[in-house]
Amino acid sequence: MLTGAAALGAAALLAGCSAHQDGAEGDKRAAAGARLRARAARDSTALLERYEATLAAHAGLAGRLAPLRSEVALHARAFGAREKRATGSSTPSASSSASTSPASPSPSSASPSTVSSSSASSASPTAGTDVPRDEKGALGALADAERRTADAHLAALADAPPELARLLASVAAAGAAHVYLLTEGS
Repeated sequence: MLTGAAALGAAALLAGCSAHQDGAEGDKRAAAGARLRARAARDSTALLERYEATLAAHAGLAGRLAPLRSEVALHARAFGAREKRATGSSTPSASSSASTSPASPSPSSASPSTVSSSSASSASPTAGTDVPRDEKGALGALADAERRTADAHLAALADAPPELARLLASVAAAGAAHVYLLTEGS
């Protein structure tokens, strides 16, 4: 009986060490998942800002873009982005950096045939986002931003925990559908 108690105690001790090691590894995975989720939220928020800039520059596209913009807003929230405040600014977790966001335009994409959304509203979170002056070009730029964002979500799949991977895959698939809808008839 003493041998059984010693074996049980040793097993409990080993299980405790293993659980501690698994816990530390789990904490690392959780932190990595949180970083991926935050990046996906930033990317989706940047895409949402691109939609808003396009709508500000081309009000005639509202019927076509409003449903897609609404879905992108839902995607951003699903990744944990917070809604914009009434002042037009977003919270730090939802803000994006033009240098790290795949949905942000590159400096070389600006041309005389673009309109900066800052001319539409200087307090807008989309200030500095260039939108082509013609509707076809604006839709193409929006499709490119959707494609880059979907590609970023797909690239994150390999490192994502299962629940986040499913969300990333679903949102990437929706992005691919948005690209189709934006380029249909072009």
